[in-house]
Amino acid sequence: MSTISLTLVQGDITEQAVDAVVNAANSSLLGGGGVDGAIHRRGGPEILGECRALRAAQYGRGLPTGQAVATTAGRLPARWVIHTVGPVDSAAEDRSDLLASCYRESLRVADDLGARTVAFPAISTGVYGWPMEDAARIAVAAVRAAETAVEEARFVLFDAPAYEAFAAQAR
Repeated sequence: MSTISLTLVQGDITEQAVDAVVNAANSSLLGGGGVDGAIHRRGGPEILGECRALRAAQYGRGLPTGQAVATTAGRLPARWVIHTVGPVDSAAEDRSDLLASCYRESLRVADDLGARTVAFPAISTGVYGWPMEDAARIAVAAVRAAETAVEEARFVLFDAPAYEAFAAQAR
């Protein structure tokens, strides 16, 4: 087990002054709605430029679900953006391990970068439909179990219900 510190914040992930901000990206890496759109808008064209280069060089079919890759943070108050693709919730298939993998892989990339503070959104809980309480359980367990040099994992939750769901798991 790591000795990672968990912090919960209700607010805007694009305003977090951390080493790395995790983006709940879509597989195209080219921006989208929700957290993904907000990070691209606030971070500026440098992020999209590096995402396009990643697509051209090694992710021609897009970033696979559960994987993570880093780019500059552009104009964000962070050094890097770690893009990860969460799974779409499915009643027919248990995709919990893919969701946990988003957190593990993001921390692995953070370690490769030398990041010590990482801000996470509630991955897959927006248009991908993952129930917030279950997403919080998986996220907190995955981060707590990760072998990482990251010192602080900050969960940045957009609203009070999301904050409460994560707070219940982080106790």
